[in-house]
Amino acid sequence: MHKALLIMIAGFNFLPVGTVFGQQSVQAELSQQVRNIEQAFAASMANRDFDAFTAFLSDETVFFSGDAPLRGKEQVAGAWKAYFEGPDAPFSWEPREVEVLDSGTLALSSGPVYDPDGKQVAIFTSIWRLEAPGEWRIVFDKGNPACDVSAATSPESSGS
Repeated sequence: MHKALLIMIAGFNFLPVGTVFGQQSVQAELSQQVRNIEQAFAASMANRDFDAFTAFLSDETVFFSGDAPLRGKEQVAGAWKAYFEGPDAPFSWEPREVEVLDSGTLALSSGPVYDPDGKQVAIFTSIWRLEAPGEWRIVFDKGNPACDVSAATSPESSGS
């Protein structure tokens, strides 16, 4: 009886570990999917491929740009078409952070935005939704100006 109880307890001790490792593996895989999608989204700008860009937009996407948000795939595509004119991309971006909800249906990606000379000028934040198996679409996007942290934390800027 004592031996059977020890075996049963040992078995229970391994279940949560396996479950946690399994969940971590799924989260890592989903995070990599979103990172790859964000990189492909950025490549659409670098490759000057407007059709590829619009394919990543959800029908109900919202991009924060200017005084009022752009709402819907058609409005966002119309406003961003000008960025695809000309041989060179006016900016580029790359994901640095990616987080996916435990449900695996919503994700956040964020990272630097660069000007054509490679200087960081902004930080983007995008929210992606899994709309069909393997089909992530962007539902929210917002860029914010880059902050010069060194200037903000220097003794000269603190008034000391």
